[in-house]
Order: sequence, then C-alpha cells, then structure tokens
Amino acid sequence: MPFPHSSITRRPGTIALLLAFFVIYVVWGSTYLAIRYAVETIPPLLVVAVRQGIAGSAIFAWVYGRGYRPTLREWRASVILGILYFVISHGALHWAETIVPSGLTALLIASEPIWIAILSVVVLREERFTAKTIAGLVLGIVGVGLLMRAEPGAGHGRMLLGSVVVVISAIAWSCGVIYSRNPALPKDPIARAGMAAMTASVLLFVVSALRGEMAHAHLQSFSMRSVWALLYLIVFGTIVAFTTYTWLLDHCSPTLVSTHTYVNPIIAVLLGWLLAGETLNSRVILAGVVTLTAVFLISRGTGAKQELVAAPADEAA
Repeated sequence: MPFPHSSITRRPGTIALLLAFFVIYVVWGSTYLAIRYAVETIPPLLVVAVRQGIAGSAIFAWVYGRGYRPTLREWRASVILGILYFVISHGALHWAETIVPSGLTALLIASEPIWIAILSVVVLREERFTAKTIAGLVLGIVGVGLLMRAEPGAGHGRMLLGSVVVVISAIAWSCGVIYSRNPALPKDPIARAGMAAMTASVLLFVVSALRGEMAHAHLQSFSMRSVWALLYLIVFGTIVAFTTYTWLLDHCSPTLVSTHTYVNPIIAVLLGWLLAGETLNSRVILAGVVTLTAVFLISRGTGAKQELVAAPADEAA
C-alpha cells in the first residue's frame, strides 16, 4: 500500500491506535479466508474488480467531498500504482486462492519484505546488504521453498503453480511499494488509496471480460457465502483496513506499523485451520517460523530505509 509523503504527525489517542492496530492485525489476517470463500463461486478477477471498484469509489468520494482535486499527473501515477497493487498483485492472489489454501497463501505473501529488501538495493541503490539482511534473505528463500514444496498427491502440480503465482503477487506488490515513493502520486494518503483502487478496477473489469469471466458469471450461481465474503472484503478488507493502514503510517513509525507482517499470517493460518479445515502440519509451522524470522532479520538490517519493509501482507489481501 502507498506510503504517505508527509512526516509523522501528532500522535493520536491510545484507544484510537489500539483499534487501528487491531484492524490491520486481525481484519487483514482474516481477508485471506474471505478471499478463499469469495472465489469459490465468483470468478477471481471479477471479485477483485468489484471489490476495488466499490471500495475505491467510496474512498475517493470521501476525499473528493472534503475538497481534494487530483491532477492529471496524479491520475497517471495512480494508474501505474493500481496496476502493480491490484491488477497484477491482487489479481494473481485471488486467482491463486482458487488452488492454494488461505493460510499457506498468507505465509507466502509474508515474504514481501524479502522482495522489497532486494528491490531497494537493486533498483533504488539506497541500501546495502548487511549481515542481518543477507541472513534474512537466505532464511526467507528457505522458508518460501519449504512452503512451495507440494505434498505428494494428484493435485501437487496445480498447488505448485498456485504457490508460484502467490510469490509473483508478492513481488508485484513489492514493486508497488517501491513505486509508491513516486512524488507524482497524490500527497493525501487516503486519496492515493482510493485512486489506485478505482483506476485498477476499470482495468480489472476489462481483463475479466477478456478472460470470459463476466460472460460466464451468473448471479444465481453465486453462493451466499461467496457474496458475504465479497461484501466483507469490500467494507472491512479495503475501505476499513486499507485506509486505516495509510492513516497509521501518518501517525506511527513505519517499523511499528510493519509488525502486522508478523501477525497477519498467524491469524490467517489459524482461521484457515479452525474454520476451513486447512492443513496445519509440522512443515507449514516450520516454514512459517523460518519465513517470519527472515522478515524480522530483514526489518532489523535495512538501516535508514526501514520504511520500505513496512509493506502489507494483504492485500490481504
């Protein structure tokens, strides 16, 4: 998600902060299971298009009503950000969850800080690999490898494909985090959130139509569980959590906000196990511990540019 360009402002009240962290910890962690339920009977790209279209329009309408008037330059930059965050990253994520369990998806998405650390060195050239960063990268690769190692079975090939697509989703989101520093983007963090989501939804509707999703999508075939999951993603996953995240980045240090990276996968794995009967075996637990340890080491080893590691594990989602 986009980062605010302004410096950290006056710290709000404790209750407001606790509620905000609850949202990015628990609500974002729960969106992985909601995505799984939504794409059970609704085409995945259509889910993202509707979700971001409604949520993005609502967010933008709010900032527009407050007097914000974006420039053409800001719209152009928002299109690129929307492509990275929602067309590629969320599109891939939602498609992959037609194959990959929600808990495993969340753990793979938790690798985002690994890709951000690599991009910040290779692309921005503003950091150097420290010993902690290198150790974290090695551990992260091991963790991702463990997560992607399919269990023997008839569907192991599709599971591996889905896992690769989730990693592509994480890399695309990480590219969005790097691009979010572009000064051409809206200065207002809420406007950035709404404009990126809104512009991406237009492209997603086009891609969904080209893939034949809309031609084969019939309302009578959508289960109530999928419909309620989609509504949950719109209201809580995007409107509430997405704007809460950008608000927190304006009021707290990025390092503190980035702690959701450790919590979201745990919430997702537990919910997937408790509510959807997803597998929670020793390999998943070990891979999760290794991956989160890698994220911790990288967050401690990136030096002055630590804010780049404060990428969401959401997209939740």
